[in-house]
Amino acid sequence: MPSTVSKTPHIDNLPDPFESKTDSPAANSAANVFNGDQNSHPITTFSVQTTEAGGPQSKSQAKIKSYTSDPSRPCFPRISRPVELLRPSYDVVVIGSGYGGGVAASRMARGRQSVCLLERGKEKWPGEYPSRLKDALKELHVSGDFVPSNKNGRWIEGGDPTGLYHLVVGDGQNAFVGNGLGGTSLLNANVFLEMDPGVMKMDVWPDELKKKAEWKKYYSRAREVLEPTPYPLDFPELPKLQLLQKQAELIGLGNKFYRVPQTTRFVDGPNSTGVEMRASALTGMDATGINDGSKSTTLVNYLSDAWNWGAEMFCECEVRYVKKDPNGEGYIVYFAWHGSKRGAFKNHIYEDLMWVRARKCVFLGAGSLGTTEILLRSKEVGLKVSETIGTGMSGNGDILAFGYNTDYKVNSLGNPAPLPERPIGPCINGVIDSRDQLNPLDGFIIEEGTVPQSLSVFYQAMLEQMPGSVAPTGLDAYHKIGSILARFGSKILGPYFSKGSVEKTQVYLIMSHDSNQAILTLKNDKPFLKFLGVGRSEHVKQLNGILARASAAVGGTFVQNPFFAALGQQEITVHAIGGVRVSNDGTGLNGGTNHMGEVFSGNGETVHEGLVVCDGALVPAALGVNPFATITALAERSVELVAKKQGIKIDYETKNGILNLFGKPAFPVLSNTDLKATEEMISNAADDQTSGIGFTEVMSGFIHIGDDIEDIKTAAKIAQSGCEAARFFLSVKSWNTKDFVSSSAHSSLLTGTFSCAGLKGPFMVLRGDFQLFNQDHREPDCQNLTYNFDMISPFGEMLRFNGYKIVNPSVAFDPLGFWKATSTLYVTITLPDDKVIGRGTLHIQPSDFASELVTVESTGPNLYAKAKSTASFLTFFTKQAANIFFAPFSYLSYPTPTFSNYISVKSISQTYTVIASDGVHSVMQMWDPIGKGSNDEAPTILFIPGAAVDHQIFALPTIEKNAIDYFREAGYRCFCVTHRVGKTMVAHKGYTTFDARLDILAALEQVRKVQKTQSKTTPEKVYIIAHCAGSVALSIGLLDGTIPAGWIKGITASNVFMTPMFAKVNMIKASQPVPMNSIYNTLVGPWFSCTSSKEDGAMQQAINQVLRLYPVGERKEICNSVVCHRSSLVFGRLWSHRNLNAATHSQLSNFLGGTSMLSLGHLMSMGRVGQVMTNPPTSINLVTPFNMSRLRGIPIFFFSGSENAVYDPQSTDVSYTMLRDAFGPNQYERVVFEGRGHLDCWMGKDAVRDVYPRVRKHIDQIVKVKVNYA
Repeated sequence: MPSTVSKTPHIDNLPDPFESKTDSPAANSAANVFNGDQNSHPITTFSVQTTEAGGPQSKSQAKIKSYTSDPSRPCFPRISRPVELLRPSYDVVVIGSGYGGGVAASRMARGRQSVCLLERGKEKWPGEYPSRLKDALKELHVSGDFVPSNKNGRWIEGGDPTGLYHLVVGDGQNAFVGNGLGGTSLLNANVFLEMDPGVMKMDVWPDELKKKAEWKKYYSRAREVLEPTPYPLDFPELPKLQLLQKQAELIGLGNKFYRVPQTTRFVDGPNSTGVEMRASALTGMDATGINDGSKSTTLVNYLSDAWNWGAEMFCECEVRYVKKDPNGEGYIVYFAWHGSKRGAFKNHIYEDLMWVRARKCVFLGAGSLGTTEILLRSKEVGLKVSETIGTGMSGNGDILAFGYNTDYKVNSLGNPAPLPERPIGPCINGVIDSRDQLNPLDGFIIEEGTVPQSLSVFYQAMLEQMPGSVAPTGLDAYHKIGSILARFGSKILGPYFSKGSVEKTQVYLIMSHDSNQAILTLKNDKPFLKFLGVGRSEHVKQLNGILARASAAVGGTFVQNPFFAALGQQEITVHAIGGVRVSNDGTGLNGGTNHMGEVFSGNGETVHEGLVVCDGALVPAALGVNPFATITALAERSVELVAKKQGIKIDYETKNGILNLFGKPAFPVLSNTDLKATEEMISNAADDQTSGIGFTEVMSGFIHIGDDIEDIKTAAKIAQSGCEAARFFLSVKSWNTKDFVSSSAHSSLLTGTFSCAGLKGPFMVLRGDFQLFNQDHREPDCQNLTYNFDMISPFGEMLRFNGYKIVNPSVAFDPLGFWKATSTLYVTITLPDDKVIGRGTLHIQPSDFASELVTVESTGPNLYAKAKSTASFLTFFTKQAANIFFAPFSYLSYPTPTFSNYISVKSISQTYTVIASDGVHSVMQMWDPIGKGSNDEAPTILFIPGAAVDHQIFALPTIEKNAIDYFREAGYRCFCVTHRVGKTMVAHKGYTTFDARLDILAALEQVRKVQKTQSKTTPEKVYIIAHCAGSVALSIGLLDGTIPAGWIKGITASNVFMTPMFAKVNMIKASQPVPMNSIYNTLVGPWFSCTSSKEDGAMQQAINQVLRLYPVGERKEICNSVVCHRSSLVFGRLWSHRNLNAATHSQLSNFLGGTSMLSLGHLMSMGRVGQVMTNPPTSINLVTPFNMSRLRGIPIFFFSGSENAVYDPQSTDVSYTMLRDAFGPNQYERVVFEGRGHLDCWMGKDAVRDVYPRVRKHIDQIVKVKVNYA
């Protein structure tokens, strides 16, 4: 049968497919050269059928394995960007990426506008489209009002909303549309046919669009980009095409047949925009996606061009509605981001919307159904539009039917890799064009088609069991037997049996005219599609009759489409059009837009400037032909006219050259300075093929707006009572799991939304910082999950969000406590200048946590890499959680010889060696007051530390402001003596606190010498701050008269003085029949060090392990520090951990020494009886009335920490009471600092807030320094 072309309209001046596309001014400037493995793989221009014996059907040609020069490494371009790189505003926002959206993005980018394109589906390139049923089902999304056989409808929805295939179920007709970067162009049949002149003249069009000359320019422009061409005469003959021509002749329509111009490539080489393409492998898989690289979708032309000119495209972004920009011109486009499995949060995905600002224009190109739905929803949220929106829609008169089991080989069943002798061809290659009618509405076209492989499993059963089939009549016995054998052949040998009934089935696609009575409405925020007068019309029955004749003429059974036959005369269309149709009179009474596509702001002539429809929604009636050529032309026209109106000059002339889709755009519009770090991170991950991890989280709660309440928990309670609800919906993403789990910060990106009743939102969160289980520098052994990000509202308000979850050993062995800790976020919201405007808490609800678990998703180059990434993340998370939950049994933290995080190191002004009366040498440091030298007079303070410590407890380098710094700033000269039981080598000799009184006396003598040198007069009395054992030693020296009371101006007694009384655990240890110090002295030796290492002997290692279980009080005091454990054993717990920062706690070995058993025994004896004593064996009680009389006249300020686990707070209370009773109340004060322990009164990270000022108040009163304590 000859394959001649009878008629080929509207394809004049087709571009030469072999013409070079690189000889242009932009070819060199684009810098798109192939220089490495990550460049697009160049395809030599040649015609496949002349160089390959098997023709273009060879298996190697049928599916692209990779776009790199290494086919063993699957790698596909990505011209879309992660939403993490979205900017808050652009000049232009384009919604959808089909023909209309592609045109708008390309032309606006060429107009040097910053362009953001939002696409609901994903980005897939040839080689990534599904072929098998199970893969296709994963990409199927079904939604709509299911109304079978005139029954009451019910809403159904299932599948991935971003899937490639979207079946919209309606009442009267159903629609099949495509989602993905490229829209329905990814799945259509590529037929480029212009609108018939008769249809063009119908009254539904405005006058501006009734002229053929007006259309010619834009059809031509579309043709230049899309490059349609008919199926070549020198390509293999296609049985289905031959059969359609034969059928046309047999039913008297032979003169109406011709080969259609189609946007399928039949030669290898670059297309019009510079993208390398391949010749068709004739697979017939158009309806599910062509994998051979021959399909001219908008992805490979308009969108690739837009990318090269700087447009930024984002996938999995479903636009919901558009609102006017509250700040003036422009629009806010609200969308649901489906990435990072956010759809798992079904209650939030369409409530917590992201948004982007369009400063100038919004182009709606989401398809007829999508654009109409968006504008209907926009109307509901306040956008004024025409009342006609959602009405007058059409299915373009589409009819799908089959000629089953004909007498001829057809090969209409798609095959991903067809045999050379059995080509299927592109989906549509020929047409019976009967549009030339007196009444344009009587026109129609019939095209042959294909069925994709994914439907082959149940294709035959569907064809044989559909009701309403029309079998041929008058067949003789021979033909009847042949028909039966063909049916059994397909059943037994499968659908691809060459002589079977399935491979002898013709697929019919009709486009005609319907009554344009379809409507789309929103009910409960869901779109309901209702077509009237479609499947029930006489016109459809007439067309079905023609198809029945055509089928019978070749011995086939006519089978109506499954929807028509099984669901009560319902049709299915792949060409839903209208819904925001162009007005024929320039007002909103008769259409949704003016002739330019600008949306009417009501029913009059006024339009929303810059809000433009540019897709099939504009088409006012059925076209009776494949519509994409007309849609593209309409879009070209609308974009050009809007650009002129906006003063935008579009560059149509500059060519791209061959595009390197793995490189960077040649003509970027926006600077990437603010995105550089994120872009580099993502780019490096792609280059290195690293694996990533991500998840999505929803937290809700209450945040009080205002700075009047400082406590976060209190603010949250007030917010709850005031209904100040808040919520965030954030996705966490790391592109490098290895870095994420191994770096100290464990940082990743945050993207999503935040809303709060007290703020005008919703706020967009872009490129925030999430840190998982990072060390809280404010508290030892405390892990934080932190959320820090800037956020912006549609009103332009910029705020900062700081949130943290606190996970510390207080949750050890407490599942509910662990859940509360990991699900409670403490939030502070500030202005950019850090002024606080809100505080509160957010929580993870159990139902949201269940959804969060579903969203954990890994990325990587292959399945193994993804599995490894997931395992690495879960291992890290489990390990960190276990270290806290099982805190007493976690790895011990041994001291390391480092001096990190020393943030407050001040030079010592002078160091003195003081010699006691018994010849013992001690060291004393001196710091001059700020702004004064050593020879300047200044009031003096002598600091006396406790046992096993030195001056560093007062001059602690790991906190922002220590006691020495504080009092120097207050004008005091500070001395500190490290006595013989402190952190000094002398302590090893077994001296006691009683002996240390001699060191204090020597220190006072040295201070007085310095004073005398400075003043040249009698030395001033000295104020003393004494802590713990230092305070005990001072009291002993005063009580026994060793230290002259007349030298002392006043005292601050820290946590203990002359009546040391042990706290509970220490009292138990001190009260044992055999003293613990004696046991240790016998078994180990006379010295106990607070530090230890892994190299220590077995006895010390055993002690370290046993001390895991040492009773430290509440669970919050559990830690894994060996130094902390060991110091607690000999002295009691020295602090409330929350008061130390991590730097201090991690370096305790730098600040703590040890104790001799003699010194410890003396302290235990005094703590047991509650009074200071002389050395054993006499152990004389020194707290007598006579001795106490020596203290008369010395003002003393006593204080204790309420949580002191060394000396019970009553220690200072008893001393205070005894002295007050003896000498009156005027000289004595006492304070208990709530929440403080022992050493943290001086070493605490925030002791400067309460302890230091209160001590200074006493000193200033005694020294008579006038200060302001506000």
